[in-house]
Parts: sequence; structure tokens; C-alpha cells
Amino acid sequence: MLHFGTMNHLSHVLIVGASGELGSAIALACARAGTSLALWGRDSAKLEEIGAQCLAAGACAVSTRSLDLRDLDAALRAIEAEDDAKPVDIALFASGLGDARAKGDLFEDAQLVARLGSVNFLAPSALASALAQRMAVRKQGRITFIGSAASFHSLPFAAAYSASKAGLARFSDALRIAMRPHGVTVTLVSPGFIDTAAAHRVPGPKPFMLSPDRAAQAVLAATLRGKPHLIVPWPFAIVRLLVAVLPRFFRDRLLRSLAPPDR
Repeated sequence: MLHFGTMNHLSHVLIVGASGELGSAIALACARAGTSLALWGRDSAKLEEIGAQCLAAGACAVSTRSLDLRDLDAALRAIEAEDDAKPVDIALFASGLGDARAKGDLFEDAQLVARLGSVNFLAPSALASALAQRMAVRKQGRITFIGSAASFHSLPFAAAYSASKAGLARFSDALRIAMRPHGVTVTLVSPGFIDTAAAHRVPGPKPFMLSPDRAAQAVLAATLRGKPHLIVPWPFAIVRLLVAVLPRFFRDRLLRSLAPPDR
């Protein structure tokens, strides 16, 4: 069982995207005695269900908030209100949309590109920026972003998804460097395939697939250690290195070949 280290106060944990399968698994992994949880997501009914499970698992308090991250002004007001009410010790940004080029399209629809860019990159980056500055004043805090192994590759059939996660990865690293002198750790977790309903809607092979529970435990362990970057499962780190050294021509052919058969 994982514990919150030697933190000498009640931990207030914010999970953005808690109504998703990975986010809810992270919430349950954090549900321990002495921990209060703030669960944010789009599905209010799912948030209430997960909140009840977290209380049963031992969390001392749970609050829920239903919101759409595309309304960024409202989300920024919400995170300031959350931190004003009780300072956030740990924030995990697990929200995200995954999608690919529609069948018959030459490239992704412009609205899809905008939606994924907003939810996967713009919103978590802006919210983390607002929270990190508050944590820096307190000289403590932990922030974790859930990225993707797809961010390592220019996927022509999922350009918006891979690019939005790549932007998040670069932002995470920059925020980590800036916050380190102020006692705030920033972690990026880049998982491969996770066994969720959204993953199964995209055709094609999914090697080394992780269960949401296993992925959540890896996320929490990396967060508590303050690990800068975790790639899970480990074979995706090897794939990243191998693809990086390929000549561009062979790399491009390989990435085109990875498109699902109906794309």
C-alpha cells in the first residue's frame, strides 16, 4: 500500500478528470485515512459514485465538481476557489480526450483539433500554472500531468492527440524546472495503452495494455517520489528511442503504417 510519505498535515488532493476510468482509479488509489479529495470531471453522476467509494475506502472528506474544461475562465475561477477553501497539496491532471482522424477524411477535422488542444493541453496547463504559483508561495506542493506515449511520435492519423500531449509534456518540463527552487515537484506520466472504453473504440492492436488500477498505482508512486517523468509500461521507452534514431524516410513510413485499418 502506498502512503503519503512523511507529510505532517492532512493532504488535500485535487484530481481533474476524476469521472474518467483512469481518473477514478487514481481517486481510489488516493483514498486513504487523513486524505481529503476534490474530484472534478464532466460526469456528475460518476463523480458522486466515485466519491462514495472513496469515502468507504477511508478518505476523510470528498467534494465533487462537474465542469467543462473548455470553459477555461470558469475552470480558473474554480481552481482558485478550491485552493482558497483548503490549500491543495497534490494536484493530478488526468482529464483528456482521445480521438483519431475520421474514416474517409484526409486529415483531422478542425473542430476536433481545437477540442483536443483545449482539453488536453490548454486547460491543464493554465490550471496548473495558477495552482503552481500558489504552491510556490507555500513552498510545497506536487503536480502531476497524465500525458501519453503518443506524444513521442508525429501520428498522422491522430495529429491533434499526439500534438496536444506533446505540448503538455514540454509545458510539464518547463514548469518543473521553474518550480523546483520553490519546493514544488512536477511529474509527467506518459502511459501507453490503458484498458478503457475510449481505448477500445479506436481499432488496431494495443500491446502492453495496462489496467486503470495498475496505471493509477504507477501515477501515484511517481507523484509521491517527485519523479520528473515516468513512461509506463517500460517497453514504450525503448520504442521511443528506436523510432528517434530511424532515418526520416523510414520513420515516416513506419508512422503511416500504424494507422488503424479503417483510417
